[in-house]
Amino acid sequence: MRPDKPSTHEPVQEVEVAVIGCGPVGALTANLLGARGVATLVVERSVAPHGQPRSFSCDDEALRIYQQAGLLDEVRAETIAPPLVEYVNRAGRVFARMALSETDFGYGHAPLRFFDQPRLERTLRTGLDRFPHVQLSLGTELIGLTQDEDGVTVLLSDVVTRQRRAVRARYVLGCDGARSATRSAVRIPLSGASYAEPWLAVSGDVPPDAVRVRDTRFVCDWRRPAFVSPGAAGSYRMEFMLRPGETEAEMRRPETIAALVSPYVDPARFAVTRAVVYTFHHLIAQRWREGRVFLLGDAAHQMPPFMGQGLCSGLRDAANLSWKLALVLSGAADATVLDTYETERRPHTQEMARTSVRLGRVFLARSPSIAWMRDTLLRAVQTISRVRRFVERFEFKPVPAYRRGLMAGGRRDGVVGTMFPQPRILLPGGSEARLLDEALGDGFAVLGPATADGPLGSRWRGLPVRFVAVHPGGTPVADLPVAPGDAGPDRVDVVDVDDVLGGWLRRHRAGFVVLRPDRFVFALVAEGGIEQAGRELSAALGTPSAGPGEPRPDSADVAAAPGR
Repeated sequence: MRPDKPSTHEPVQEVEVAVIGCGPVGALTANLLGARGVATLVVERSVAPHGQPRSFSCDDEALRIYQQAGLLDEVRAETIAPPLVEYVNRAGRVFARMALSETDFGYGHAPLRFFDQPRLERTLRTGLDRFPHVQLSLGTELIGLTQDEDGVTVLLSDVVTRQRRAVRARYVLGCDGARSATRSAVRIPLSGASYAEPWLAVSGDVPPDAVRVRDTRFVCDWRRPAFVSPGAAGSYRMEFMLRPGETEAEMRRPETIAALVSPYVDPARFAVTRAVVYTFHHLIAQRWREGRVFLLGDAAHQMPPFMGQGLCSGLRDAANLSWKLALVLSGAADATVLDTYETERRPHTQEMARTSVRLGRVFLARSPSIAWMRDTLLRAVQTISRVRRFVERFEFKPVPAYRRGLMAGGRRDGVVGTMFPQPRILLPGGSEARLLDEALGDGFAVLGPATADGPLGSRWRGLPVRFVAVHPGGTPVADLPVAPGDAGPDRVDVVDVDDVLGGWLRRHRAGFVVLRPDRFVFALVAEGGIEQAGRELSAALGTPSAGPGEPRPDSADVAAAPGR
């Protein structure tokens, strides 16, 4: 899409990043960029936040990303954590369940939380007020862009006055949803499938004593599959598959909705806030980057809703790309680092989508004989304790891990390339346990025993790294040094309350672990290998190593720590 010339002679605004779209993914992306000091313009076509509850769920990885944006308390306060998810048959008999209250993946948060999207968007947009270098432009749409070697010229239009203006950005991030104008502007096609079966999604508010089903359920009725669940802030969400011949107009009638919701809530006391008919998709953009333009969230990929991972996948995109952009823009990393965005995120997103499709096949049996076989088989296999644990503890969910990308050796090797756990810690001067990420800062981090010889050496000077010195559980907080060391990078001392960090290092026979800003493991480091790790990180970021004229280290110096 080539822009026409702006209609005014106003000077062109210049920013480092233009984010197109201010739904949850765009707003979260802008918060992450703002927290890293990136001058950002956020463009949103709507004048006000979206007033309807569309997205509904997020997971522990998403909460950890909100935590990185400094908005954990605000987001978590407006969510609920369901203790149980049940799969029931037509008669309401449970044939499988996920015991979420007993599930902990180790990332510091509950494995599933439900939220109200209008409240979430208000929280995320309010978060932008913390950053004077972030501007939100409402009622503004993208109508064209051109790019060159140095940046992107974006043509914007006011949706009311139709007045146009140009903005010059180093990079553009398309977070503008399934019908992405950004994706259209750079002519990137989608591939995949759309599902023919339409669904009625109904959201509303209901008092607690008018709720008839209090747990989250997938109702696997072959005649009309449904999903029902209490939501945040006194809301309730229900989705029903339409039968052949049923129309949208018919399904949205108040009397039809009342009959459908009656088994789950008192329809007389259920105030409908949204009732729409939709179909879902399994689509992915052919590529997620065109020059200096990147696609995130639904602009890049869309998946069936059965895992509740559509929005979560977009948040992962934001967490992956934002810190890389910040490093590149600050000169701390070469622009080739941005190539790892799609390399890392695309395979994980595809695996999540495939898992959602497989789960949908369990949910959507459409004949009585197939439904009976499904129910009987699942009840039978769950008499095997390991199989039951696999289902109840949500172990079929793809783990947060990258096959290839910005990590020592360039590919996953054991825990290298996976998300690091987030246990409880104590910090100097505090008596209450905190979560690990509060000590890591917003750059790379090296975790190792406090008994290590002093701070990191000269190989780490100039790198965006913090050393986290781990003291064993039981160490008095008063014994922790409060001020960082005078030499080398920033240092913070922590107490490993539950011996998770120490146990992790021992289990993987590592002296140190190097973590990326998004909390994925960059490298395991054997005792005595910390200097090589600094050179490996410099090489991965495309920055000069500390010693002039020294060769790039063999990745085996770092990546081949024993036990992986």
